[in-house]
Amino acid sequence: MNFEALITQLGEEYLLLLGGLIIGIIFGAAAQQSRFCLRAATMEVAHGKPADRMAIWLVTFAVALIATQLLILGGLFDTNGLRQFSNRGSLSGAIIGGLLFGVGMALSRACSGRMLVLTGGGNLRALLTGLVFAVAAQASLEGIFAPLRTEIGNWWTIDGPSRNLIGVTGIGNWGALAFSVAWLLLGVYMVRKHAVSAYTVTLGCVVGLMIAAAWWFNFGVAANSFEVVPVHSLSFASPTSDTLMYFLSPPGAALSFDLGLIPGVLLGSMAASITSRTFKLEGFHDPQTMIRYMIGGCFMGFGAILAGGCAIGAGVSGASVFAVTAWLTLWSIWLGAVVTDIVVDRWLFKKQPG
Repeated sequence: MNFEALITQLGEEYLLLLGGLIIGIIFGAAAQQSRFCLRAATMEVAHGKPADRMAIWLVTFAVALIATQLLILGGLFDTNGLRQFSNRGSLSGAIIGGLLFGVGMALSRACSGRMLVLTGGGNLRALLTGLVFAVAAQASLEGIFAPLRTEIGNWWTIDGPSRNLIGVTGIGNWGALAFSVAWLLLGVYMVRKHAVSAYTVTLGCVVGLMIAAAWWFNFGVAANSFEVVPVHSLSFASPTSDTLMYFLSPPGAALSFDLGLIPGVLLGSMAASITSRTFKLEGFHDPQTMIRYMIGGCFMGFGAILAGGCAIGAGVSGASVFAVTAWLTLWSIWLGAVVTDIVVDRWLFKKQPG
């Protein structure tokens, strides 16, 4: 793709917006049909019965890692200059933020990315929770929760180069690729064991490919731009709050990849749900459930900003470039979600027969 010509024709802002919109539409449609969901995968593990949702998550995760490493090896993407490796990172933020995000994910029964997909399918519970998530994220980024986030983040920090697992371990990108293929083999085993359809697996692969596509696109624009363009992949923490603030602020704010991504995911998931005849308006059945979801949205919003990413932004995008803070966040999300399911849904509020 000739990024220089596209920048000249469309301008940087509109090109970024269009790229985010297209990648978002594809991601939203594929995620809706494949039912890709980290929370569902963690619940299968928490109940000791990993099945089809775990299989799809493994395949999607592995494809994102493999595709990203192939881009690097092919010279189409360079991790030099990424904020993950140039800025100091917070290990305490990754661990505590990941745990809090996992708690919120279990309470609201969806991660931030999945909430967008569900909203496109008519789920009003996800819509409300997503709005709460966006407000909590903005409050944690620049508002009332920012001092607390900064304090926790400063407890245990690490310099930029030390965040690069590929460099620190010395395995190189070929070693990272081999490691990623091992994850894919595990996913294929799970797919065969639980007879997941080829259609679902293919769409799960498309979701993973969109992670790599976002890296490639943003890197291509940044490499050919006279302005500073941040190179990042998919995430739904800061982009969700930024999109909300864009529509609440006076006109004239700069356009960006993320401002196209969020509407794109909504449009893609809505189109997929309508064409598959699964679009359905759903709301809360009782006030207690609504409170639970809103609390979950708050936990996720604060946790995502503290950790530097959500289940997609850190758990898949950050993991695909092997940032140590992203991997810590991912495992912390898993732990937080599993413990919350055990404590809240199986001990405190266990449903009685009848």
